[in-house]
Amino acid sequence: MKFFRFILTSIILSLSLFISYGQSPRDTVTLVGVGDIMMGSNYGTGMLPPDNGAGLMSDVQSILNNADVTFGNLEGVLLNEGGIAKTCRDPKVCYVFRTPVKYVQNLSKAGFDVMSIANNHAGDFGDLGRKSSMSTLDEAGIEYAGQLQKPYTIFEKNGVKYGFIAFAPNGNCVPLNEIFNAKKLVAHLDSLTDIVIVSFHGGAEGPQYQHVPRATEMFYGENRGNVYQFAHQVIDAGADIVLGHGPHHTRGVEVYKNRFIAYSMGNFCTYGMNITGVNGLAPIVKVYTNPKGEFFKAHITSTDQSERQKVKIDTEKRVLQRIQQLTKGDFPESTVTIGDDGWIRKSTN
Repeated sequence: MKFFRFILTSIILSLSLFISYGQSPRDTVTLVGVGDIMMGSNYGTGMLPPDNGAGLMSDVQSILNNADVTFGNLEGVLLNEGGIAKTCRDPKVCYVFRTPVKYVQNLSKAGFDVMSIANNHAGDFGDLGRKSSMSTLDEAGIEYAGQLQKPYTIFEKNGVKYGFIAFAPNGNCVPLNEIFNAKKLVAHLDSLTDIVIVSFHGGAEGPQYQHVPRATEMFYGENRGNVYQFAHQVIDAGADIVLGHGPHHTRGVEVYKNRFIAYSMGNFCTYGMNITGVNGLAPIVKVYTNPKGEFFKAHITSTDQSERQKVKIDTEKRVLQRIQQLTKGDFPESTVTIGDDGWIRKSTN
């Protein structure tokens, strides 16, 4: 009799888990994250790739598609024509990006589920550009967040409910430097979802700023935030995965309170840009967690790109080597190890 009770209890438990998750119980969730994506521009002296950019991510498409959730940072706007181009304080360092709407099909084909639209190029063509980007992503079924009109989004995949929010120090973006408000928003998402993903566009730009200084970073008169403090405080408030971009090169990674942080994932797919040295190297980071966002492990796939070329796998693993060096130097207290095979694991020491 006891045996039959045990069997019945096991069946009931399995059914309840099935109902809760919408499928058989899962103990591992995967997220793939990449940095900046700008698939070409039809504005000014900008340039567009052949075949509407269909081949830009072909070499890495299978990696991008192989996750529960795939994330990227959309630089520029999805807009065919029109709009008022932004002006810059210093025209010598002013870039304006307008990518045709049909290029969204490249994001869908590559498997992107959610995009950040919180950055200094999301408003390149004012409200018309913002609205076009958002409506285009809506039509493609790709989640997004980061503008004041849509600071966060909630979506469900494979039985897990995700909250995503994006921050930047730029106009009409959810403010990066208002920490109290950021924590409040993250805590709200944490109360509604299983896993909270936070994206930030912050930190100074250029190869001389590869290190995380644990201090406020200023760049061309703009407060680019204290990204170390920001990442830690949003995790304190309930964030589970924090993904950074903005410096246009890769920075180190960290695990804080058993939650993963990538401080910058660099230029992932930026066609037509002047990409030299470390600015042309970027990781594809795949993070493994439990269904509540607690870190298990992560893996780095090294990529590189050249001007007017597609994203390629870097067999020399140069960005992996750089992340190893930066993580060791910037976070000597780190609780993770990064192997030459690309695996990031909790330290056993």
